[in-house]
Amino acid sequence: MAFTLGLVSFSCTGPIIGSLLVEAATSGSYLTPAVGMTGFSLALAIPFTLFAIFPGWLNSLPQSGGWLNSVKVVLGLTELALALKFLSSVDLAYHWDLLTREWFVGIWFVLFFIMGIYLLGKLQFSHDSPVQKLSVTRFMFALIALVFSVYLFTGMFGAPLTLIDGIAPPRTHSEDNFRWVNGGQETGLVEDSISAKFAADMHPVGDGSILVFHDLEKGRAYAKKRNLPILLDFTGHACQNCRKTESTVWTNDEIRPMLQKQFVIISLYVDDREMLPASEQRVSKLSGAIRTVGNKWADYQMTRYKSFQQPLYVVTDHEGNDLTKAIGYTPDIKSYKQFLEGGIKRFK
Repeated sequence: MAFTLGLVSFSCTGPIIGSLLVEAATSGSYLTPAVGMTGFSLALAIPFTLFAIFPGWLNSLPQSGGWLNSVKVVLGLTELALALKFLSSVDLAYHWDLLTREWFVGIWFVLFFIMGIYLLGKLQFSHDSPVQKLSVTRFMFALIALVFSVYLFTGMFGAPLTLIDGIAPPRTHSEDNFRWVNGGQETGLVEDSISAKFAADMHPVGDGSILVFHDLEKGRAYAKKRNLPILLDFTGHACQNCRKTESTVWTNDEIRPMLQKQFVIISLYVDDREMLPASEQRVSKLSGAIRTVGNKWADYQMTRYKSFQQPLYVVTDHEGNDLTKAIGYTPDIKSYKQFLEGGIKRFK
């Protein structure tokens, strides 16, 4: 159980721990990795230490009964919902296309609706005690679950669902790439022979109004034809902050026109499980066997930028020369705009 807890609960620390280890391996610096590892060890050790020092805290918990079964049911439904998040990440990474956004949001709507009516006492499972009186706390949790389920229902008709960005599949991973409900968003793509040549290599992200490349060389070739700078985006299918940036920052009215007309975006997925052709498979001194597309881009990120955090953004020219420093997750619109403007200025 301890191994399972460590494997599942702390999987999102991989990019941070990976960056610390890469820095130690490439720069010879041990102070930063030591401080980072100390922080993680303290975070994990403090709760257990406090319970060991104050065992009376455990004795102060109320006796088990019907309330505890209600807690288990609610947590069970929540766990089912969260399990879909992990399944969605695997589905995206392996390109199975089994769990589209419509199915994901629909299942979540049903789960939280069931949770709401269960907490109101309208539904009972085995070992439940009859709900004689509805406490204020239980009512508030039921209200939150039902309101959230209504919020989710709007997502079936194209609402952005900002609250679950990064958890649900992206809006473009729907049954029709959300063409039915994307409001006719324009991509800003110039219709000419150049765009026609590269059209098959460009993919919609966010609300479908922004196109990106997933191949570094093809993206650079297109940028050279257009004489535009490149926004290099190291991302991942399981990266929540990457999806939040695409759906909230990139689609902002101040940022969207810049990305559509003044940049070529190349998004490289470091966790893509598509196999590389045998001729491209190799062994890297830094990251080991390079067998998948994700391995290839992860090794490139670690080798070039000495980091394994996602998202990681850097503006380059079409020859691959960096025009800005690499930045991580930046939800502030003003800061992200300044980053892009700095890259445009250096490019010009």
